[in-house]
Amino acid sequence: MTGAREPRLLIYSQDGLGLGHQRRTTLLADQFLRRCPGGSALTVSDSPLGKFFSSASGHDFCKLPSVHKVGPGDWRPVALSSSFGDVLRMRRALLRTAVRTFRPDVLLVDHMPHGAMGELVPTLEMLRDEPTAVVLGLRDILDAPSVVRERWRLEGAYEAVERYYDRVLVYGSPDVFDIATEYDWPEAARSKIQYCGYVCASSPAGVSGQVRSQYLGSARDTDLVVAMAGGGADAYPLFDALLDAVPFIQETRRCRVVLITGPFLPAHQFNDLAERARALPVTVLPSVPDAVNYAASADLVVAMAGYNTTAEILSVGTPALLVPRSGPSAEQQMRAQLFAERGWVDWLHPQDLGAERLGKAVATILDRPWGETAASPPDLRGRMTGTARLIDSLHRTRAEPPAPEGPDEVFPDDYKLA
Repeated sequence: MTGAREPRLLIYSQDGLGLGHQRRTTLLADQFLRRCPGGSALTVSDSPLGKFFSSASGHDFCKLPSVHKVGPGDWRPVALSSSFGDVLRMRRALLRTAVRTFRPDVLLVDHMPHGAMGELVPTLEMLRDEPTAVVLGLRDILDAPSVVRERWRLEGAYEAVERYYDRVLVYGSPDVFDIATEYDWPEAARSKIQYCGYVCASSPAGVSGQVRSQYLGSARDTDLVVAMAGGGADAYPLFDALLDAVPFIQETRRCRVVLITGPFLPAHQFNDLAERARALPVTVLPSVPDAVNYAASADLVVAMAGYNTTAEILSVGTPALLVPRSGPSAEQQMRAQLFAERGWVDWLHPQDLGAERLGKAVATILDRPWGETAASPPDLRGRMTGTARLIDSLHRTRAEPPAPEGPDEVFPDDYKLA
């Protein structure tokens, strides 16, 4: 599938009702194109929003009919009235056609080694006779170990890793969560794992002050609290409690709150929050062009514990209070607890989510002297390191010498690619 043409990366991303996977894969695609000028990156995804994040020239999207997971092994179409079986057959054919006609040098499969309900297997079988490098990319925590072990065994995911993949990139650190041990990977699959650190956007070089000026004006005795929850589909309980908590916070601290709900928050819930916010020092927004800058400008970020939101908060160093979702996956609760144990964030268990307790937690963190409990952040170079490994796969496929690192990808002397 390779030849004398531009470098090509194809990304498969299953992200039917969220922004996390699309955010992460867009960052990696952009970094790939930065390292391979004139290259092409094609993301095959089923997000109902299509291309939500702006991306580099050379990056395009192919939309699959959307499906979403309502429970372990239980998938449903998002929009089509067709049976899931019909939708699955259509997606399987579209995937195979996209890969066959695009002819990627590297296929990066995001999160699911065999695809939703095994839909990627025919494509992976086709590639066994091709020189395309096949790479699996995983966030560090997928779900509770018992759930992942059971589902991966039932669905043949471990066998798929062994049979089809050249390497596995884990966007995290084994010091935080060792997926090979926690998820009981077979030895042959373990040998393919390479940890990359956490993937996040570049942190702002410096906070411009525009965000603080917009919401605080010249006030110097008022704290800016930014609340965010990624796509926001299940964020209403957090935002609802935070609105009710504002009076408790103001008993000890003057504050201004900005709620960034995310595009998937249902319209009636957004309208409810916006109406209630009118009587409070609260602004409700569906989205902002640069959430990282908002996080960097805040005195405190209150957020759910999704991978991308958490990594980008850590990248700017703003104190954070995480309130993970209650389910159906244990992923966010596990991440919030593990990060809090290392002193990177504070967290509140979703069972404890209520106005008074949330308000007191926010006020306590705002009262804390800046940096009093700050701990060194984890490795946040996943965007650069992960892309470097994709580039390495590309050059192995093409039998070309690796391109030199760009000026923003110089690794410390003690950091080597495996």
